[in-house]
Amino acid sequence: MPPSSASQATLRVPVEERLFSLVLALLATESGLTKNEILSTVQGYRQKYKAGGDNANLERQFERDKDDIRDLGVPLETIDTPGEAGNNQTLRYRIPRGSYELPRDISFSSDETTLLNLAAMVWREGSLSGESRRALLKLRSLGVAADEPVLGYAPRVRLRDAAFEPLSAALEKRLIVRFPYLTPGEDSAREREVIPLALVQYQGRWHLSAEEVPAPAADTRGAYKTYLLRRIVGPIAAGKAAPPRPGDHASAALAALDEVWERGIAEVSVVCDSDAATRLANRRGTERLDPDSGAAEARLQLHYVDVNILADELAGFGPEVLVLSPPELREAVIARLERTVRDHG
Repeated sequence: MPPSSASQATLRVPVEERLFSLVLALLATESGLTKNEILSTVQGYRQKYKAGGDNANLERQFERDKDDIRDLGVPLETIDTPGEAGNNQTLRYRIPRGSYELPRDISFSSDETTLLNLAAMVWREGSLSGESRRALLKLRSLGVAADEPVLGYAPRVRLRDAAFEPLSAALEKRLIVRFPYLTPGEDSAREREVIPLALVQYQGRWHLSAEEVPAPAADTRGAYKTYLLRRIVGPIAAGKAAPPRPGDHASAALAALDEVWERGIAEVSVVCDSDAATRLANRRGTERLDPDSGAAEARLQLHYVDVNILADELAGFGPEVLVLSPPELREAVIARLERTVRDHG
């Protein structure tokens, strides 16, 4: 018997809420949580968890979420169970508070402390929902030591892009859409008309998987494209009904993005113990290319999907990072730094 619309609605937990709940849970325990404990208790996973059943899709979702919160700079640690090294089922995950706290040399005035306390009270009431409290109680019932986390630990989760809601509505109604899309390197946006297939989040950014609408006289289907929502620079116009396109388009889109990520390889030099070294070393797939010999700088190999997005990130580290390859990434970072100098004199 198919689930009711009410029960289906309970399964729809926004991704930012799921990531926030995951960070809260991993901050709340010193000993860490196993994958099974996370999937069965944390908001956003537990609604779809099948005790004793097949949770392969949920486990893949958790793997992607781990990458996302690491990309946000959250220091996620893994701990092997003694005597069972390498066993993913007994591996424990945690976020050490010491690595996520403010530096000791940062202090606040009495007025600033008062305002922060007031904000924390509002945040606490708004964020530690009944679902979060029930999850903490369930963790305790499993014998896991869990304290209510101090809610100064707020993850920097991106809000959904403005294009998300109208595209989501068009997907539900199966409508063709048009929107202006600004491709990097172009001076102006171009109008795109597509059949929406899936909205997916990859490494903290929302993407639209879509099929281009072919010319009226064409007998073939249009090309499949992936659009980054942040590059949609105008309103979404919904049009006529879209032709049926059955299939698991979300999984296909994520697999295609993974392939692009595997092929995209950059080599950078970072200043050791800098913000760039800490953040880039924690990215998914990062490898250190030189031995840890106590040198002032280290060479890292990074994977990426979009050269322009990576250039934006690396340019933000300023002199802490130097791009060695590929040339197009190096040129993109230099262009951003030169523009910053021009803009700020």
